[in-house]
Amino acid sequence: MEILYYLATLCLLIFMILATYDGFYLHIYKYELYGREDSKFEHKIHTIRAFLFPLIVWLLFVNNDAISFWCAITFVCIDSLVLAIDAYAESDSRKSIGGLPKWEYILHIFANSFHFASEVLIIATKIQVSEFGVLIHEVSTTTSAQEFFRMVSVNMIPGAIVLAFVHLILMSPKGIRIWDTNIKKVKQLFLK
Repeated sequence: MEILYYLATLCLLIFMILATYDGFYLHIYKYELYGREDSKFEHKIHTIRAFLFPLIVWLLFVNNDAISFWCAITFVCIDSLVLAIDAYAESDSRKSIGGLPKWEYILHIFANSFHFASEVLIIATKIQVSEFGVLIHEVSTTTSAQEFFRMVSVNMIPGAIVLAFVHLILMSPKGIRIWDTNIKKVKQLFLK
């Protein structure tokens, strides 16, 4: 069972690296999807997913009770639906910049694969199949692998929340003005 926690940790770390590069650097910093008229819907979808992620991490990866588990499963299902809407709308969203580059499409496939792999691995640690059906296995003792996974998960939540609020702020004209003013200053520092 410990191998599932180590694999989930690896998947979660890879996802966070890919998602930060894609969700922050590409979507917000480089392409400024929040400010493109044809990409505003995509930005809204990304904002929903950005808020779902820390909820899923807290409820599924950190907490260890049945209510949290079922809430997390609900959020995972909602996230899957929102991802499908995102994938469907993405080609229309990027027309003004020549469409979605193939390499970014591949990046999305890998990021989402690692994202859902970490969830599936942890779900596998929390359920027990018996002749009575599927039971939620509430762990009373923890191993070093579980503690390591929990520590990594807890430490990812603040950054995920910040990224979610950056997405939310960039949905308002005032937030965009503040962001654009400050990001120009940051860009100028790096260009000197």
